Amino acid sequence: MRARAGAVTGADARRSRPYAERAAAQRAHLGLPLLPTTTIGSFPQTDELRAARADLRAGRTDTAGYEERIRNEIREVVAYQEKTGVDVLVHGEPERNDMVQYFAERLDGYLATRHGWVQSYGTRYVRPPVLAGDVSRPAPMTVRWTSYAQSLTSKPVKGMLTGPVTMLAWSFVRDDQPLGETARQVALALRDEVNDLEAAGTSVIQVDEPALRETLPLRAADRPAYLDWATEAFRLATGGVRPDTQIHTHMCYAEFGDVVQAIDDLDADVISLEAARSHMQVAWELAAHGYPREAGPGVWDIHSPRVPSAEEAAALLRTGLEAIPAERLWVNPDCGLKTRAWPETRASLENLVAAARTVRAELSGA
Repeated sequence: MRARAGAVTGADARRSRPYAERAAAQRAHLGLPLLPTTTIGSFPQTDELRAARADLRAGRTDTAGYEERIRNEIREVVAYQEKTGVDVLVHGEPERNDMVQYFAERLDGYLATRHGWVQSYGTRYVRPPVLAGDVSRPAPMTVRWTSYAQSLTSKPVKGMLTGPVTMLAWSFVRDDQPLGETARQVALALRDEVNDLEAAGTSVIQVDEPALRETLPLRAADRPAYLDWATEAFRLATGGVRPDTQIHTHMCYAEFGDVVQAIDDLDADVISLEAARSHMQVAWELAAHGYPREAGPGVWDIHSPRVPSAEEAAALLRTGLEAIPAERLWVNPDCGLKTRAWPETRASLENLVAAARTVRAELSGA
């Protein structure tokens, strides 16, 4: 892994075609409507799902029984999204305990704890893994479940990964080498996963980086070096795919204006961002920067149990359209849905899809 990381060139961290060519290829390949709808990745993590994982750990159920429970959940999530009219689907991540821990448990060089709970926010706790050695990926981590979900529908299903910066930010990381070197190792492991997802037929792949702004150094003088290796790591993870494979990323709950150039430097085809609370402020920040690619500023604040009405979501979309052209605007929640309950999820997502249809009709009439 060290030899591989040392042999990385600038070309490895760049897509093979500029965005304009990629966008045309992706539109032809995916056939999405104007204002495409999607979610960020996770669906509600119910008590039943947590109990199923606990039963597997305790030996109260076997692997076959547990996996059948996961397949049933994926079938339900995919069928619900199709019925609701979502355009780009997800498998819902029912098999995942945490967006970092899940991958750490499948990467060499990481150690997962059994009792190392750390408060994340409110009453939410996580177990940050320990990154103690050189990182590599011994086997595919997400291909099986993503491919299963794709087999259930003709609509595109997003592959969902956690990006290298977030994998470092939410872990305890070795300090005997520069963080940029460690990030490059994680990025190469993720690059293998991205390429395997694409080879298995996944046309849309999301690599989440919610910690990019969170780990921005406090000293302004330290920021350029951090952003250089952080954005390179993302591009290295995603740079090996075909032009018609659409790369998404996601960030939430941060001052995005501080890192808007870094967001641009990621060169993702689509970025989804928290925007509901700020009434689309980030859309204006992207427009002021001249951001040239597609964006999904959120229209549903998922950290509240409140269900936004279809008209409320449509109003936010209309505000977003004042800053971002319709051909580059996506419709999505602010963040993943794992902390939400199913009743509010159903109502809110159905209103989100209705809002997108309403605004599409308005644009068609105009």
